[in-house]
Amino acid sequence: MYFIALAADYDGTLAHDGIVAKKTLAALERFKKSGRKLVLVTGRELPDLKRVFPELSLFDKVVAENGAMIYTPASEEERVIAPSPEPKFVARLKRQGVKPLSVGRSIVATWEPHQATVLDIIKKMGLELEIIFNKGAVMILPSGINKATGLAAALQDLRLSPHNVVGVGDAENDHAFLQACGCSAAVDNAIPAVKDTANLVMRGARGKGVEQLIAKLIKRDHAIVPKRHDGIVLGSSGGDDVYLSPSDTILIAGSSGIGKSTLATALTERFVESGFQFCVFDPEGDYDGLEGAVRLGDGSSAPTKAQVLDLIAKADSNIVVNGLALRVDERPDFFADLLPGLSSFRRRTARPHWLVIDEAHHLLPKRRDDTRAVLSLELPGTILITVHPEAISTDALRLVTAIIALGPKAKDVVKVFCKETGIEPPKDIPTPKGARVLFWRPQSGKKVKTVKVVEPRQSLKRHSRKYAEGQLDEAGSFYFHGPDNAMNLRAHNLMIFAQIAEGIDDKTWEFHLRTGDYSKWFRHQIRDKDLARETAEAEEDKTLSAQDSRKRVLDAVRRRYTAPATAPE
Repeated sequence: MYFIALAADYDGTLAHDGIVAKKTLAALERFKKSGRKLVLVTGRELPDLKRVFPELSLFDKVVAENGAMIYTPASEEERVIAPSPEPKFVARLKRQGVKPLSVGRSIVATWEPHQATVLDIIKKMGLELEIIFNKGAVMILPSGINKATGLAAALQDLRLSPHNVVGVGDAENDHAFLQACGCSAAVDNAIPAVKDTANLVMRGARGKGVEQLIAKLIKRDHAIVPKRHDGIVLGSSGGDDVYLSPSDTILIAGSSGIGKSTLATALTERFVESGFQFCVFDPEGDYDGLEGAVRLGDGSSAPTKAQVLDLIAKADSNIVVNGLALRVDERPDFFADLLPGLSSFRRRTARPHWLVIDEAHHLLPKRRDDTRAVLSLELPGTILITVHPEAISTDALRLVTAIIALGPKAKDVVKVFCKETGIEPPKDIPTPKGARVLFWRPQSGKKVKTVKVVEPRQSLKRHSRKYAEGQLDEAGSFYFHGPDNAMNLRAHNLMIFAQIAEGIDDKTWEFHLRTGDYSKWFRHQIRDKDLARETAEAEEDKTLSAQDSRKRVLDAVRRRYTAPATAPE
């Protein structure tokens, strides 16, 4: 479920002549029973609203006085979020014959044609007030207060993002809050300006239109919105933008070092720009320093389930969950333990909007018998990144709605996906050239196409923390065994390598030095050509003593890779 709440105007939208029809009330009740929230957004003052609408308890929050007051029906708490009217201002309006005149906790309201008199008084008194119109009504509020600011305060109380709200209205004062919502709708009786800017225009007027909207939402949820409205641009193909939707489950796959993390970084930048909350699961420390995100965990301290869930509850917090301190065999258990709580939170709030699961074959491996149990029925807004799509749980692969394949083996990614999920592979798969990738929606029936993807603004130092602090597998580790195989000391990262190198005898050090083992490891496993080249120079310099060569190699390592950071408390 993506759209968690409906924010509705009262007069002219829910109500006709101040009365809400029984069928409209029944539709609101169905909406609530679907597990969603209701927010009423009105220009009316609260006492008046309670008088005309006794069913106010249907709503989780009420934004009254055109955004100046938040009311919680369940607790009857009233919270005014704007200053009270200036008594001298009200008195002057009365002296100049402005009537009818209504004075609320913050709002002052009258009717046309008194707007000219009101504006003249505001100017002469030097007050920072705004006039907002609503089909003949003239509302005066403190500057910056409107239905959008009131809705934002109500959603903060509910821990919801405006992306997950559908707004519906009809009049001038509804513009602000409708544009703040993830989807905006206009009832048929709405003024033309509201219809022109709404994502949806209902055929029914007032309550009938709201009933139609609720029926669509319950049946289709996010599918009511065009992808271009709240989608993220992946890139372009044939002159057209290609979008990824928050309802998508996306597979990004390709060989190592081909740009998967770079693409994911570019997408997170788009998330930040659009106000989408995201959470990156980063088993190998590839996303350290990602802009707009807070890192939990490092090479020496694993994140906890409580830390992740506490931080994700803050709508403005994006998270990188660094799993370097976890052994490879511990990572699936950590993820399996976290996912139910995260899924429960997403069901309630639809946040975080995007999950980015790097090294997905580690976190959702095919070999686990309980993968189906930890997976939701859906993984909307999820990006699975992997070198080995064939090693990902088949249950997870079957949820994929879009495939992005990179590199010279991009075609193989598509074929492997089809083989693993048991679907017919597409015909005429093109070959991506240059910076282009393959893009395919398996359920669309459309051909695979090449896309020129967006580039990130930031550059992450790929894998630096992984190699410095993480745990390389047995095949990727360095082994000090000496000329006589008298030892078998494993270095599973560069920090351990440096510690062992400082403690071994000169004979063992020089044995590996003269056979070029250090530069080979740096080149092929650490994938640092510069470090390998500098080390090779030391290996080839026969004039260096064991002490000097050791110092040169270890100094080169430490210049490039920082020591483990202190774990946050």
